Amino acid sequence: MTTIGEVVSRVRNQFKSSRQDAFLTDRYIYSLIIKYTAVYMRRQDSTNKLMKFNSVFKTLPFVELIEVDKIEAQCSGIKSGCTIKRTKAKLPNFMQGYWGPLIRTVSSIDGGIELQPTQPGTYTSMTKGSTFRYNTTKYFWFLNGYLYFPNVDWDAIKIEGVFEDDITKWNCDVEDDCLIRQEQEFNVPDFLFAEIEAQVLQTMSGLAKLPSDGKHDNQNISR
Repeated sequence: MTTIGEVVSRVRNQFKSSRQDAFLTDRYIYSLIIKYTAVYMRRQDSTNKLMKFNSVFKTLPFVELIEVDKIEAQCSGIKSGCTIKRTKAKLPNFMQGYWGPLIRTVSSIDGGIELQPTQPGTYTSMTKGSTFRYNTTKYFWFLNGYLYFPNVDWDAIKIEGVFEDDITKWNCDVEDDCLIRQEQEFNVPDFLFAEIEAQVLQTMSGLAKLPSDGKHDNQNISR
């Protein structure tokens, strides 16, 4: 397991920089790593090469659902009587892939039923078809940081995705609650990191040549 702190240290050591450098705080280095990670992860997603890397994906094993109005779900065309559910809390930020948020699976909490992604307009059109009554597939869509579910009556679901945010409060492991950000896993395929590192070092080299404005940010990435 490679941690966030380790990848930041690796970049810092490659650059042979001191911690007192005005630009090169841990937080700033990590922001560059995330910036270029998103670029290369998106590229992998565009060629459908990302989903096979299990280590990249993290699980939210129990995400609570609540019932909401169909207008909020942008599905006003659905006939009355349809119950729409939504994740109760806004989800941690997903890393964005070529096709949208990097979500590998959304399922029942036991993993027995996997839901299919769709869009509000697409689902509304499906409901108007003459054969829709025989459709037993469960669906979801992502909107404004929430997942919406037009045809499930569950209390919770399970999500596998690639997250930019800290998810220790979501994974039902109380031991993780004490982990500082630097000690959390850096969930990127190893073969990508050389390219990410090269881009980060190139950006840092350019910035190091600029004159300092006298402002210092000594905060680390956990703040």
